[in-house]
Amino acid sequence: MASESSREGGLEAPTRHPLNQNDPKFWDEEDLNKELERVYDICHGCRRCVSLCNAFPTLFDLVDESDTMEVDGVDVADYSKVVDQCYLCDLCYLTKCPYVPPHEWNLDFPHVMLRAKAIKFKKGDTKFRDNLITSTDLIGRVATTPLLSSAVNAANSNDTLRGLLDKTLKIHKDAKLPQYVRPTLRQNFSSKKADGSSDNKVLLFTTCYCNYNEPDIGASVIQVLEHNGVDVSLMELEHCCGMPKLELGDLQTVERLMEKNIPELYEKAKAGYSIVAAVPSCVLMFKQELPLMFPDDERVSAVAKAFNDPFEYLFKLHKAGKLNTDFKNELGDISYHVACHQRVQNIGPKTKQVLELVPGTTVSNIERCSGHDGTYGVKKETLKFANKIAAPIVRQIKEKEPDHFGSDCPIAGRHIENNLDNGKQHEHPIELLCKAYGLD
Repeated sequence: MASESSREGGLEAPTRHPLNQNDPKFWDEEDLNKELERVYDICHGCRRCVSLCNAFPTLFDLVDESDTMEVDGVDVADYSKVVDQCYLCDLCYLTKCPYVPPHEWNLDFPHVMLRAKAIKFKKGDTKFRDNLITSTDLIGRVATTPLLSSAVNAANSNDTLRGLLDKTLKIHKDAKLPQYVRPTLRQNFSSKKADGSSDNKVLLFTTCYCNYNEPDIGASVIQVLEHNGVDVSLMELEHCCGMPKLELGDLQTVERLMEKNIPELYEKAKAGYSIVAAVPSCVLMFKQELPLMFPDDERVSAVAKAFNDPFEYLFKLHKAGKLNTDFKNELGDISYHVACHQRVQNIGPKTKQVLELVPGTTVSNIERCSGHDGTYGVKKETLKFANKIAAPIVRQIKEKEPDHFGSDCPIAGRHIENNLDNGKQHEHPIELLCKAYGLD
């Protein structure tokens, strides 16, 4: 019979503790290495998460190739090799690990990885490339200026220039970089304000990606919401949610971005607005990551409660009998990739439930990581792993041959599309709903 100290799981729901980045102990590298050794030892003895991402195979190979075949045989200098493969999807914590709090082993693998990334960043041990490509707002603003937008897109598809990027910045020459679109979403809807005619008011957080790269997705969110009688407005001034910098370990910039975004979001939340964003990572940032960093900030807590995934919000309308179900077009068979950062919000299969309200529509969920993570899938050293992680999704879609495929995460959808390489394009579920309504 298992002892109390080794018993797996329990009947209680997982508890997520605050990050505690303001505790001096958080920044103690010697203490971090002791915690990494403890966590790695538990993971080595369990190995449930081996199929989630490349962090765990990296760890287990280090252990298996060591002299002792235990964690004590792994050089501490190699601990960071595991950290570099983690992109904080949180799936290990919320879907696999039997030792998360309230288990006495108190294992939170993503938070230990984040702590290691933060210490690494503070030491200045971060590539210029990584600082650059996580500055999504800066790149977006520059790349969508009138003089540069066409040139940037041309450069992204030029073999010679991509070869130069590969050699200098280590951005893989075969990684398909996103296009930049002008006018941006915020430029197209700069005057969008709620007019007060509806009891349902939404503030759309446009996100860097939907603003600069795929504004049609944000436009579809607006169309669908307004088709359902919802007043939609945009922020007066929006900044990156901070997720790219969080994954880099740049906690100071995360806090600075929080202080720029939260005041307006808080005022809207107090005024009764629901807040919606079409990228799951941005939703997760405000729902979970910022509250775990700033647990005593009532503004952050209020914004977290007001934040919604688009289909989470639409399902709430449906439960209240307010969702327009007068659909004009069937959608057929949809292969739908459930994004990691949506899965860990614990909202259930809301996208599938809403889409299947459309007559003649079936949705097959694919609950596997796409492997892209925004930056992981463009780096020279990790693109091969990103493609390998996406392979099971690609295989399922090829076998299924659906009428449509896509993901709530447009970056994941694009990565899957690139790996399919058959000319078919990913479609965000909100765009599919537009088609069902006949709004496209």
